[in-house]
Amino acid sequence: MQLTFASYNIHKAVGLDRRRDPDRIIAVLNELDADVIALQEADRRIGRRESVLPLEHLEDYTPYRPVPLNHRPHSLGWHGNALLVKRHIKVAEAGVVPLPTIEPRGAIRADLIAKGRRFRVVGMHLDLSGLRRRQQIRAVLAHLERCDHPCPTVAMGDCNEWGTRRGALSEFHQPWRVLAPGLSFPSRRPLAALDRVVISEHWQLAEMGVHHSVLSARASDHLPIWARLELPKI
Repeated sequence: MQLTFASYNIHKAVGLDRRRDPDRIIAVLNELDADVIALQEADRRIGRRESVLPLEHLEDYTPYRPVPLNHRPHSLGWHGNALLVKRHIKVAEAGVVPLPTIEPRGAIRADLIAKGRRFRVVGMHLDLSGLRRRQQIRAVLAHLERCDHPCPTVAMGDCNEWGTRRGALSEFHQPWRVLAPGLSFPSRRPLAALDRVVISEHWQLAEMGVHHSVLSARASDHLPIWARLELPKI
C-alpha cells in the first residue's frame, strides 16, 4: 500500500500579500493531492477559535474531510492542528495529544484505515523553545506508547527546528526516522526545513519533497511538504 502524507502550516490562510484567502489555501490542498494532510494554524486564536477554512468549501471543492475531534464546534482541529483525509480513508479513532506548553501549541492523533490496513498519524506544531520542543516530543512518544493498537505511524508538522543538525528531533530515537523533505520556510525564499515528517520502522520511503507552486509561494509563509510512503505486504 502506498500513501502520500503532507504537512502544511497555512498561517491562518493569510498569504504574503496579507490577505486572508481560504480559497487559495484550498486550491493548494488540491494541488498537493495527498491522502492525509496535517494542517497547522488552521483555526483562529481568539473568540470561538473558528476554522479559517469554511467546512462547506472543503466538502464542495476538495476530496477531503476533516478528522472529527469534537472539542470545539467551530474549530477544524485543536490549537490550530487539524488532519484532513481523503474520503475513502476510514477514521477508526481520534483525539488530542496533551503537550506541555507555554504557547498555544498542540498535537492531535488519528488511527486511520485504508485498504484494510490500520495506521496512525500525529499532526503537531511544536514550540519555539528548543527545551520545550524536547519535552513535547517526549510527550508525543509517551502518548504513542500508551495507544492500544500498535501500528505503522507517521508524525508530521511544523517542528520549528532551525538547526541543520537534528536538535530536539533527536528525541525520536531509532527505529524512528526523521525526514527532512526540504526547505519550507519562508515560502518566498525558503531558508529552513522547519516542517518535518517522522516515520516508524514499518514504512518505506518512496519519495519526498516540498510543494512549490505559484499559489503555494504566496498562500502562506510556509510551503507544504510531502512524503510518499509504502507499507510492505503482510
